[in-house]
Amino acid sequence: MTTLSPENSLSARLSASFILVKRKPPIDKTEWDGFFDENGQLAKSRDFICVNILERGLHPFVRTEAWKFLTGYYSWQSSQDERLTVDSTRRKNYEALCQMYEKIQPLLENLHRNFTETRNNIAYDIQKLYDKDPLGNVLIDKKKLEKILLLSYVCNTQAEYQQGFHEMVMLFQLMVEHDHETFWLFQFFLQKTEHSCVINIGVGKNLDMLNNLISFLDPVFAKHLKGRGAGVVQSLFPWFCLCFQRAFKSFDDVWRLWEVLLTGKPCRNFQVLVAYSLLQMVREQVLKESMAGDDILLACNSLVDLDADELISAACLVYAELIQKDQTALPKSTALSRRSMSIPVDLGLGLSTQGLKRMSLAG
Repeated sequence: MTTLSPENSLSARLSASFILVKRKPPIDKTEWDGFFDENGQLAKSRDFICVNILERGLHPFVRTEAWKFLTGYYSWQSSQDERLTVDSTRRKNYEALCQMYEKIQPLLENLHRNFTETRNNIAYDIQKLYDKDPLGNVLIDKKKLEKILLLSYVCNTQAEYQQGFHEMVMLFQLMVEHDHETFWLFQFFLQKTEHSCVINIGVGKNLDMLNNLISFLDPVFAKHLKGRGAGVVQSLFPWFCLCFQRAFKSFDDVWRLWEVLLTGKPCRNFQVLVAYSLLQMVREQVLKESMAGDDILLACNSLVDLDADELISAACLVYAELIQKDQTALPKSTALSRRSMSIPVDLGLGLSTQGLKRMSLAG
C-alpha cells in the first residue's frame, strides 16, 4: 500500500488556499476555446481541466458546454462534428421518449398505482417554486419542468421522484436552452454523482460515511453527537438530497459546488467532506452550549447564504487533514470500504495518492 507523504498533504492544503487566496478568475470562454485543437478535440487532459475547475470554477458562458463533458453527455475524446451528432441524437431520443410517454400515460394512470400520486406531488412542488427574478421576469417554464420531471420519473427506474428534484432540475433548466439538454444533463448528473442525492440509493451511504468521518477526525464532537445529539447526523439527509442547494447565497454558488462534485476531485464522495465542513461551522457553539438534537439541527439549518469557494476550500482542508491522520489510529473493527483503494484509510471516500498529486496545479 502507498503511504501518503507530508509533501502530498501540503499539496492538498496549497490547493485549498489557492481557491481563496490567489482567487484566479474562473475559466472564461477565451481560455476554454483554447483547450481545443483545430478539429474541436480537447488538447488539454481531463485531469488538467478538472483540477482547474476545482481550484477556479467556470464562467457562466462556459458552464453549459463544460458540464456536458463533466457529466458524460459528451465524450472527452469527441470532436466538434461528433458532438453535433451526439446532441442531435440526444434530442431525437428525448423526443421519442416524450412520444412514448404520451402513448402510455393512460396505462400508467390506470395500472401504476403510484403514478397519479407522483404526478400530483410534482405539480404541487412545482407550483411552490418562485419563478421570477427581482425585476419580475419569468425565469423558468413550469409546464416544461413538470414534463421533464414526469418523464424522468417514468424512465429512470433507479431514481424515483423525490421532493427536491424539482429544485434541482430547475437549475438545469436555467443553465441550458433546450428541454432535451435539461433532461439528459439531469440524468447524467445523477449517474456521475453515483445517485448520492437519491434517498433510496446514496443518501444513506453518505450519512454512514459522514458518521465514520466525524468519529475518525473529531472524536470529541462525535461523542457529543452520539449522546445529546443522538440522531442528528441521520436528520441531515436534506443536505444530500438537495446537494446543499439551500445553503448558498446564489445559483452560481450551487453550480460552483456541483461542478466540483462532477470533477471527482479531490476524491469521490466529496459531498461527505462538504457536509463535515458544514458541521464544523456549528461545532464550537454546539459544544459550548451543550446543545441537544433539535437545537443542533436548528443551528445546522441556519447555515445559509454561504460562499461556495469558502466551503470548497474548507472541504479540501478536511481532505488534507484526513490523509495526514495517523493511519494506524483507525480501529480494525471500523466498517470502511477499502476496495480498489491505494491508501489504508478510506472511509469510502475514494481517496488516493494519485488523486491527491493531481490536486495542485504546477505554476
